[in-house]
Amino acid sequence: MSEQVRVIVGVDGSGRSHRLRQLAAHHDGPVHTIPPTITTDDLARLLDDADDGTLVAVDDVHLLEPAPLRLLTTAAANGVDVVATRRPSLPSPELAALDAALCARGTLEWLGPLDETAVAALLPRVDHTTISAVRTATGGLPALVMAVSPERPASATPALVARVQRTLTLLGPEATRLARLLALGIELPDDARCHALDVDRARLAEAMHRLRDAGLLAEDADHLIPVIAHAVLAELAPAEIRARYADAANALRALGSGAVAVADTLAAADARGAEAATAYVAAADTLRFTAPAMAVRWYEHALNAGADLDSLALGRAEAAAMLGEPIDPDLRADTPHQRHRRALLMGASAAHDGRQDRAAQALLTTDSPGQVLAVASLVATGDIDTARDVAKHDAPPSLRLLADAALALPEPADALPAFIEAAEAAERADPEYVLPDTPHAIGALAAVTAGDAATAEHLLERALHTKTGGPVADTRHRILLSWIQLRTGRYEPAIAESRRLSQLQLGGRERLLLAAVTAGLARRTGDIAQLRAAWHQAEPVLARRAVDLLHIEPLEELLVAAARLKQHDRTTTTLAHLRAILDRCGHPPTWAVTLGWVRCQVAVAAEDAEATATAARDMSGHDAPGRRQRAQQAAARRWADVMAGIVEADTVLTTAADLAVAELPWEASRLAGGAAIRTSEPATTRRLLERARELADLDALTGGETTAARTGTLSEREVDVARMVLAGRTHREIGAQLYVSPKTVEHHVARIRTKLGATSRAELLAALRDELGDDQA
Repeated sequence: MSEQVRVIVGVDGSGRSHRLRQLAAHHDGPVHTIPPTITTDDLARLLDDADDGTLVAVDDVHLLEPAPLRLLTTAAANGVDVVATRRPSLPSPELAALDAALCARGTLEWLGPLDETAVAALLPRVDHTTISAVRTATGGLPALVMAVSPERPASATPALVARVQRTLTLLGPEATRLARLLALGIELPDDARCHALDVDRARLAEAMHRLRDAGLLAEDADHLIPVIAHAVLAELAPAEIRARYADAANALRALGSGAVAVADTLAAADARGAEAATAYVAAADTLRFTAPAMAVRWYEHALNAGADLDSLALGRAEAAAMLGEPIDPDLRADTPHQRHRRALLMGASAAHDGRQDRAAQALLTTDSPGQVLAVASLVATGDIDTARDVAKHDAPPSLRLLADAALALPEPADALPAFIEAAEAAERADPEYVLPDTPHAIGALAAVTAGDAATAEHLLERALHTKTGGPVADTRHRILLSWIQLRTGRYEPAIAESRRLSQLQLGGRERLLLAAVTAGLARRTGDIAQLRAAWHQAEPVLARRAVDLLHIEPLEELLVAAARLKQHDRTTTTLAHLRAILDRCGHPPTWAVTLGWVRCQVAVAAEDAEATATAARDMSGHDAPGRRQRAQQAAARRWADVMAGIVEADTVLTTAADLAVAELPWEASRLAGGAAIRTSEPATTRRLLERARELADLDALTGGETTAARTGTLSEREVDVARMVLAGRTHREIGAQLYVSPKTVEHHVARIRTKLGATSRAELLAALRDELGDDQA
């Protein structure tokens, strides 16, 4: 046996004894088996009697005392054939010396985990999937492979649980406590393990060695074999498992780990109980303003772990508000701090719903920063005096800058530098509450009113890049950006974004804005069905009077749509509400002219010449400071003339050009087109219509196609006309939409009637419904 295996090394359960028996069975001579309990004297006599050719087989040699180990070392050195099995560790010099002596005469064989082929050999009638599951659950240790049920390999049998209990008892209390900590499945650094077990690193390492040698740890890892972990936990009461989770969490906190790291560690082990729930709530509270979607998930973890719903309802609502979800108005708040948080939340939620009056009321009921946060809402509803008073309260610098900017809103152009500064400060500030609105959004609305779309887009793009205000603000910024693109004649991105945003659940404020974008696109394409759908979206919000100073410009699209759809009562009520806001804040010229322009456009859509003239006169009474407002004043006067049948082509074209320069190209095209269909001079009509088409840029709006509808009978232009006929539009209205004269529309209708074989209007309408579908109406 001089060159045969002399040492067999492996953890408990790796098959050391089985391998030793194999070697003994193949030995030609006598075999003396040495038990680990042998006395020194008995071993000495046995070794003295060993003849040449005798094999001395020692199982679990690591269990021998030092004296027997020294005798074996001497015997091996003197030529006695000795083969021994041991655990991987070498705990004593005597064992190390024996190991060296044996390896000097032969080889060392290391027994590692079985691969799947070897596992299959032990379980010959089991399919491959089960073999793989068994190997994963048992770490490939032969003893465990034979001890588990193939049907449930990760669940320890009662016999295996008892075996693990006995093993841990023999390993001692520190190894047992470590095994119970590891069984939780929590990834902990060594410092945290030491803290949880109240041991130093040396004692931790010793306990790990014991667990590894005993075959409880996975190969080359510091976690338990899965079925061993199950066996360890199987003997623990739920209270003791919760206590171990608490030990782990407290250790992480003591080492300075953040709330999210603690929660991540516990969640990875599916920890439950009060300690785990507290950790999950702490993580959620940390993230509710910066990563609200993750915070909501942590709150759910906390509920599943046993947290009380009332204890986390407020934080959960704050995270939900950051995501744009509705808030329960009956949230409990038992302490002053909770009532403060609730007031801030309710104020922000009301603002998101478009109720600036309620937002201000809620915010004014609490301390800093509520008072200062209320400033923008107060200005938007016309209560400038109160806004100035509450702006004096203490607040973080970023909010003070926002309040100062909001106070300057009566003159939007003057407010822009302050909004840019407030936006930059908001981007740097750590969010601590749900914002009613961002300086970027308010500043963008002010910029558009001031005729500065470039600054508006810059602010919104910065907000989207920095994620200021969270997901709810992100949606607002995107809708505002698409609205600006619509107003400035860049229809393609506005169309794409409005389609995406229409899939979202929106609060009242953003629902109104998106409806304005949808209505604007519908006006520009002549899509009455879409116009009607946009109005149905906006009407419930307008019914609550959820409008304010800041949204006068977007409301133009909706109020014109209402006029086109004969919704005069709602139009009148909304305009009266906006006028009341302007009355409260002293009719600042910029906003007064802006509202006057809306009134003018509504009157034009309703073909009310008298109301158009009244709006034009009212607008002229204000000394407008901005180019945009001056262009609107001039355009209102031109509309009053046109509606009265007075068309001066050169003046109309000059005014239209000024509107285009003021970033109102569609309004410019409408003025030119409206004048064209109201003049009887063909040359003037052609001149005005040509300019109207250039300003409208229909190719940019439709991608080169007038309509998406196609039939095999009618031309594209005839389809456009047919849809408007079905919608009940007059020849004059259709001509204004398509930039052609009423006479041209009449020719189109006649050709459509001929193609469809209709002899009466009733027949024509029926044929058009068959041709285009009822939904075209």
